[in-house]
Amino acid sequence: MKEIELTIRALSPLAIGTRKPGGSVSEAQDHIPGAVIRGAIAAQILQYPDVDQIQPGGDFQQLFLEQEAAIFSNAYPSARNHQGDILPVRLLPATAVSSKSNPGFCSSQSDSYGVFDTLIDRFCAEGHDHLYDPNCPRDGGRVEPYGGFYTVEDDDDGNPHYRPQKVETRLLTRVGINRRRATAQENILYGIEVISETRKKGQEETLFAGTIRLDDEALARALANFINAPSQNWRLGGSASRGLGKVEMTARLQDVNSDVEDRIKQFNYYLHKRWKLWDVFGEPQNSLLDDRQFFTLDLQSDAILTDRWRRTTVISAAMLCQEAGVADRDLQLHASYSSYDYRAGWNAAWGLMKDIELVTNRGAVYLFSTPRLDQWLPALERLEQRGVGERTPEGFGQIRVCDEFHTIFREEAK
Repeated sequence: MKEIELTIRALSPLAIGTRKPGGSVSEAQDHIPGAVIRGAIAAQILQYPDVDQIQPGGDFQQLFLEQEAAIFSNAYPSARNHQGDILPVRLLPATAVSSKSNPGFCSSQSDSYGVFDTLIDRFCAEGHDHLYDPNCPRDGGRVEPYGGFYTVEDDDDGNPHYRPQKVETRLLTRVGINRRRATAQENILYGIEVISETRKKGQEETLFAGTIRLDDEALARALANFINAPSQNWRLGGSASRGLGKVEMTARLQDVNSDVEDRIKQFNYYLHKRWKLWDVFGEPQNSLLDDRQFFTLDLQSDAILTDRWRRTTVISAAMLCQEAGVADRDLQLHASYSSYDYRAGWNAAWGLMKDIELVTNRGAVYLFSTPRLDQWLPALERLEQRGVGERTPEGFGQIRVCDEFHTIFREEAK
């Protein structure tokens, strides 16, 4: 599989909004959905008269319409390192917490008390029949769930520096224009919440990082060249006719090198290590670690999950076996941390509203174990590349197996 690494730089405000079902207020999103990028690239390709949309096996069909179509991930806010390269952006899992009074990553520019993960310690505590109630490592105060995007960059001493990443928004006020008179229309005044094209009072550019994954190498190279063509004029989101949505999009083709096996080994190493620490309170009668290997699924984007034709927010063991194509009766789901929301949308090709979907929010965490991990490794690598659930080509259901942040414990809060 090939991956096109996308870097998107905002050149004007971006009107990428979301509206709650039944609501009348459109709020700016904190990222660019994969469906928006997918629609913009498809619309740009269709402007060329020699593109055959309906020919079976054609490039357009292969990119957007076939079952194994290209996967357009969401583009999340990021930043450049000292060398000018874009940093990989990551998502905090739902099990991450931070101080209620001074939340945020530790840094020399702030007095935040740090962020740490609770998944492994909570599992060990419950396995030893104890309650788990973490507190802040700095002041012993209360902690609350802490989410969002972040990047990691090594400082001059080689130590990882965790930095939150988010966009800044503002409200644009506009007046409706009378089309007959070409003057301002009385009683038509409206506001659009947009993503600003700069951050920190213009000191930083607004950047997003995303990916496009597809199996055909030749098609991936052709798509990357098409995106990088200097004649392209990219617009993302709504209100393009009002001057919004102008971006610079660059693509870099690379191979997909999976390190799923290494992440699972690291996760199990720390899980066994913490389990032994909790043994000071007395060994449990039945150890949950005997002959089993553990792994997590961390949702990197909202997911549309279905269990027996009904919407759900939990990936059960049976669902995962079916999704991955693995027959494993011993697969066990130990914990799930998820919440839900609703998503709607607009299909520009059809000119119609999309169905309102119940989605599982990004950041959800599912902890599984199995005695047959070897047969799961290829399936987990494939799931990480293609996603789970429905509408994965639009960016839904992207996952990461055994996110590294699960090994950031309370005494090492970042």
